[in-house]
Amino acid sequence: MKRWYGIDDVDLSGERCVVAIGVYDGVHRGHRTLIRRAVEDAAAAGQLCVVVTFDPNPAEIVRPSDPPTRLSVLAQRLELIEECGAGATLILPFDLEMSKESPRQFVSEVLQESLRASAVVVGENFRFGYRASGDVAALREFGQSSDLTVDAVPLLRQELVGRADLPISSSEIRQLVADGQVAAAARALARPHRVEGPVVPGDRRGRELGFPTANVNPTRLAAIPADGVYAGRLVDSPYGDESRTMPAAISVGNNPTFDGAERRVEAFVVGAADLDLYDHYVGVEFVDRIRDQQTFASADSLATQMHKDIERTKHVLGLAE
Repeated sequence: MKRWYGIDDVDLSGERCVVAIGVYDGVHRGHRTLIRRAVEDAAAAGQLCVVVTFDPNPAEIVRPSDPPTRLSVLAQRLELIEECGAGATLILPFDLEMSKESPRQFVSEVLQESLRASAVVVGENFRFGYRASGDVAALREFGQSSDLTVDAVPLLRQELVGRADLPISSSEIRQLVADGQVAAAARALARPHRVEGPVVPGDRRGRELGFPTANVNPTRLAAIPADGVYAGRLVDSPYGDESRTMPAAISVGNNPTFDGAERRVEAFVVGAADLDLYDHYVGVEFVDRIRDQQTFASADSLATQMHKDIERTKHVLGLAE
């Protein structure tokens, strides 16, 4: 898949294309439906499918005091978009200047002049331009001068933790993650939610207890699940040629047994007590919640519970003997 970082990178050799537009944070099931629709439309027209996305999330710029958490880093977002079959992705750097562009200006500069789009595929609730003043109707109106057609795709719906028939959205998934409902989030994402970052030194208490953990320093604004213990996986070097995925028991919290003050994401790789991951960039994938965070009377009682957590993790991941 071609990756264009800004409109100056676009190289279409004068050809027209079919465009899908969105932030696509997390590239959830609804996003995938929309992108695959654009891929199918492009194939039928004999044209390239180009996905237009933004980095950072526009909400981080227009709401700097209350930015949304991130369901994926840009590198993962691009990989997931590629999995949907897109031929190219245009990443538009979003800043205050861009936030002030009118809807008509966006259509003219990006869709008509830079991409020469023949069709645009968006969600039925798509908004764009200054203060989100543009909608699907405006997109259709502005596109008439260049024979730009607009396909507004109905939002995909599914039951989310007892709340029936809700549209799948990044906002709803962020809330599921914040509540620790990672299995439900995974169903909406069509994959386990992943938190990424480098492995940094911790207190080494896990090693003293016989359970050395990878202490992960999450990337900025990462959507971190509620405090507790989770079954999941650790992905070492997720974007490298030697990437490997390993089963892990994951702890999120401040380690109250030892009066910890710092909230951490720590992963114990099952069956690899001698693994050294310091300075590695990793991803921690959350499959299911095992239990709440607890305070234990002693290090021994904590170690006993950790044995149980590992056995539960093996069961959840289908590794139990």
